[in-house]
Amino acid sequence: MERACYTRVMAIPSQMLAGVYRGPGDVRPELVPTPAAGPGEVLVAVSVCGVCGTDLKKIALGLQPPPRIFGHETVGRIAALGDGVSGWRVGQRVALYHHIPCGVCHYCRRGVPSQCPVYKRTGITAGFEPAGGGYAGFVRVMDWIVAGGGLVAVPDGVSDAAASFVEPVNTCLKAAARADLRPGDTAWVIGAGPIGLLLAQAARLAGARVVSSDPLPGRRSLAVQLGVEAALEPAQAPAAVSDLSEGRGADAVFLAVPHAALVRDALASCRPGGRVVLFAQTRFDDPLTLDAGQLGVLDKIILGAYSSDFDLNEAAAAAVFGGAIQVEPLVTHRFPLARIAEALALASRPSDGALKVLVEP
Repeated sequence: MERACYTRVMAIPSQMLAGVYRGPGDVRPELVPTPAAGPGEVLVAVSVCGVCGTDLKKIALGLQPPPRIFGHETVGRIAALGDGVSGWRVGQRVALYHHIPCGVCHYCRRGVPSQCPVYKRTGITAGFEPAGGGYAGFVRVMDWIVAGGGLVAVPDGVSDAAASFVEPVNTCLKAAARADLRPGDTAWVIGAGPIGLLLAQAARLAGARVVSSDPLPGRRSLAVQLGVEAALEPAQAPAAVSDLSEGRGADAVFLAVPHAALVRDALASCRPGGRVVLFAQTRFDDPLTLDAGQLGVLDKIILGAYSSDFDLNEAAAAAVFGGAIQVEPLVTHRFPLARIAEALALASRPSDGALKVLVEP
């Protein structure tokens, strides 16, 4: 596209550095053409992009064909506005959503916007097949994302790092809503990595008392600092859940780790009529073996919570910008794009010393 389509521009290089996915486990820094925004689109200079477990899984397992530029927890400054874009200005800081639903299809009307055909289209790219693009110097935000509310203004006083959590916090608020949590409920969050710690805070925000479990002591310690009732080794958690719930079991159990075998443990610690929310189970051909009587006789429910919910965009921004959900304590590492492979490798290895990893182009 021609740069003449811009209504207002700032200095934009013809090439930029990007972390390009070239095959399973292979992401390398390369110079690629800087994208250009067309009518109705916005070009954003990326400041920060969080490393997400979903992208790590796609990269490690080769779930999508290369080449692509991943990264979708993106914050930056508007570098250019395409014709017809109003309400935004060059230089303004924004957090981005790479999926926006149509709002009118069968799935949107039924409250499942993540299954909307428009939502399934990735609307932000740094080149190649659109894949989020945040591991790059610039991203092109497509017209339906801009028009649909996919840009979130970042207020003064909120860091770029904090703002990069708006999209993942949205996904956790959605999971808490799917669990139908109510004040006084008991929730168990299995896993205290970055997402597990956000889920624990989302459950607390809904009024639940939360038990967190993780094999790593440093992560358990941070969970306590963030307000959970108890943070325990996995084998100790069921007893704590039972004590906290007067023997009933958890009203909701969230799986923040992608191990299907743990679903049986989650179901066993869930009260009759309670819910088990599969958050980290994001690939197909991942079979489960369950006691069907737990569902058929005890009215227990297993459900998924995939991706974000457009209706929670404002709530997610408010939770992050207002500090109701604490995000900056989760950030442990920051890497430049030239060290993208190192950043992804570190984020792929759970440890006490590494939680949220950010890439800063």
